[in-house]
Amino acid sequence: MNFSKEELQRYSRHLAIPEFGIETQESLKSGSVLVVGAGGLGSPLLYYLAAAGIGKIGIVEFDTVDISNLQRQILYSTDDVGKSKAQTARERIQSINPHIEVILHETRLTEENARELIRQYDVVADGTDNFDTRYLVNDTCVLEGKTNVYASVLRFEGQASVFNFEFSDETRGPNYRDLYPTPPPASLIPNCAEGGVLGVLPGIMGSIQATEVIKVLAGIGEPLVGRLFILDALTFTTRILNFKKRASHDLDSHKDEITDVKEQSDTLLPELSPMDLKERIAKKPGQVQLIDVRDPWEYEADHLDAINIPLAEIMLELEAIEKNNMVVVYCNSGQRGRQALMFLSDLLPEVKAYNLAGGLDAWKKEVNAKA
Repeated sequence: MNFSKEELQRYSRHLAIPEFGIETQESLKSGSVLVVGAGGLGSPLLYYLAAAGIGKIGIVEFDTVDISNLQRQILYSTDDVGKSKAQTARERIQSINPHIEVILHETRLTEENARELIRQYDVVADGTDNFDTRYLVNDTCVLEGKTNVYASVLRFEGQASVFNFEFSDETRGPNYRDLYPTPPPASLIPNCAEGGVLGVLPGIMGSIQATEVIKVLAGIGEPLVGRLFILDALTFTTRILNFKKRASHDLDSHKDEITDVKEQSDTLLPELSPMDLKERIAKKPGQVQLIDVRDPWEYEADHLDAINIPLAEIMLELEAIEKNNMVVVYCNSGQRGRQALMFLSDLLPEVKAYNLAGGLDAWKKEVNAKA
């Protein structure tokens, strides 16, 4: 594979490393990576993969830029609010390196399209923030024989590992289910939107993730195979958790479990779509009580015609629940709403209560945008 004079100058600091050299740079140029999620982790990940000279980069991202993203998603600026994340990301990274190919998949990764998308790339880098998609990425990588470079962040903690790595003898390293066999209930583990994240943490972990992708493609060093790297940013301490393959969770003996990637352990709870809620309110004015379960500062910034009972206080405010009316709880994305609904179902089983599917974010996209 030939490099132009400009490319040789661009990658000169790589080429100057004795253990790297021109052949290793060729491995990067001929390699391909699918980045799932162009958010907090995806931002530094995409920057550094492009700068390193990865020849083909795919981006799976369906969302638009929101002002709340800018605290950590460094691919975007204030002028990008409302724009497609995928398209904006492509413009940014191709401005860094015009010698790479960037392919957009402006869609949500689903069980229907995951195998078709993932089989087109050498390596997958998972930058998502929810368990549904993490298990979907992992299980599809196992089915398609792809290495999955993983990272996650929440509040002050970051994690990283390399799953389903192929060794020289064609055996595979542990996958995500060897570490976490089954998904936890969604109500127990918040995502970044619900639990918050220190803005610089995705930058640190996304850079570590990019390092592991480069090592895997280049065939250098020792990737984080069978090792979970854990960073506590508050104390800046790190730990390595070693783990092995579980015989009870390999592909051959658990095809059904790997194929079914939904959160099997989560309770099915009644939900209303934003349009259904709008119709209910119109048909029965005064008979639908909306409860915003976000924190007061979030409520003050933007809310529906609702009362504010933060999730942490809902068990102390049961008297405020209108037991003769339909009750609909909501948060930003639906996560805290589901947890609030679980509390209400246990404590007030007689109340007809629902969660707003997709939360306030979905309401804005599906109702306000059409108003």
